[in-house]
Amino acid sequence: MNPKPQLTHTREELAAALSALEGSVALVMTMGALHRGHLELVRQAHELADHVVVTIFVNPTQFAPGEDYDAYPRTLDADMEALSTVGADVVWAPSNDDAYPVPATTRIDAGPVAHILEGATRPTHFAGVALVVTKALNLIRPEVALFGQKDAQQLAVIRTFVRDLDIPVRIQGVEIVRDSDGVALSSRNQYLSDAEREHARALSRAIDEARAAAALGVPVSEVLRAAQQVLDAEEGVEPDYVAIVDDDDFTLLAGSGSAADQVNPELRGASFERWAAQGTMRARILLAARVGATRLIDNADVMVSVSGDAR
Repeated sequence: MNPKPQLTHTREELAAALSALEGSVALVMTMGALHRGHLELVRQAHELADHVVVTIFVNPTQFAPGEDYDAYPRTLDADMEALSTVGADVVWAPSNDDAYPVPATTRIDAGPVAHILEGATRPTHFAGVALVVTKALNLIRPEVALFGQKDAQQLAVIRTFVRDLDIPVRIQGVEIVRDSDGVALSSRNQYLSDAEREHARALSRAIDEARAAAALGVPVSEVLRAAQQVLDAEEGVEPDYVAIVDDDDFTLLAGSGSAADQVNPELRGASFERWAAQGTMRARILLAARVGATRLIDNADVMVSVSGDAR
């Protein structure tokens, strides 16, 4: 086992720990309750930099009233033990007062990508994410920061404001880690009962059905419908949306449920036009659903046909 990483809480402790590191730094930001997906981020971070800094902080600015901020699991001792197995160098686990010495009044709006899908369901969420990520990037100054692809829209938001604000860091996405039953790893999975866990498998099955439909070259609306039908048929699953976006710029191409009215035909047409010569385009299917009281999200890349109702 690797040595346990150095645990810091205050900004002063973090600065002292960073000053002792020689070489490049990679950042992995988490809210704790670490699982194998988080540890994979740390492993890949080691391949990109000399040192890895991990943040563990349940960020209040990305939770709206009535969401699960107070109930979100906080397992710092177990998280530190887990990080010992993958060799993180420094952990910053600030209190709210350490992270926000004064009440935050700044809001960072990443534009259209932050206001569809999860941004429509949770309208203050991505402003809170953008704020805490920017604060961490400014305090730690890593060469590279790694974020999981499971939160695909969050990754798109971060890439957008980092680019637009000229923040000197490379943003690296890391593929989803799944359990043997196909369920994407998430700290919220622990909220699921055994029966709910069975129902949660419908999310990855829905993605599989959509990808199978896309492989047949059917229109985008049929790819979306293939996923929606799986969710609709599963007892105990309450779908929020299924959506397909351009994987390059997150333009919404098709949506059902709460995403049905969020498609901008002009932007959609421009996306397909860019790919017209190739006949297919790189897209991503995303879905959100409640399983019991727990809201789950999942996504996967998919190649879709630029034909039929796609235009």
